[in-house]
Amino acid sequence: MKKVLFISSTGGHFNELTQLSPLFEKYDYHIITEKDKTNANLKQKYGDKISYLPYGTRSKLFSYIFKYFYLCLKTIYLYIKIRPKYIITTGTHTAGPMCYLGKLFGSKVIYIETFANKNTKTATGRLIYPIADLFIVQWEDMLKLYPKAVYGGSIYL
Repeated sequence: MKKVLFISSTGGHFNELTQLSPLFEKYDYHIITEKDKTNANLKQKYGDKISYLPYGTRSKLFSYIFKYFYLCLKTIYLYIKIRPKYIITTGTHTAGPMCYLGKLFGSKVIYIETFANKNTKTATGRLIYPIADLFIVQWEDMLKLYPKAVYGGSIYL
């Protein structure tokens, strides 16, 4: 069975990622998100199928630099532990290092640009677009910004 890693930051991006939950049981899956108060109960739901990266916000730039460095180190550890064949992400900064590391070691990267952006590129979208094996947009207008993308429609059912 193919190993698939689903990764995103917490909040809306994670909400989008969980819209893919029907796929979870079809693969040997693992989920990675940031640890915060809103998702403390996810361990009960997913058990050892979920791992956490540190939560950080760029509004606290000084501490964010250190947290992001730790996030990158933990990303390396988790990649080696999980060894995914595919990495599927809805973003943001949490997913960037994992996608680049995965690409370096032969994982296929599938990026789904957020539903929240209809007319502008996200920072993570700009970062992942050049390396994505499949780049999916949820708005047809976004194909103008990402010409090699695939229009997938809304992720929300």
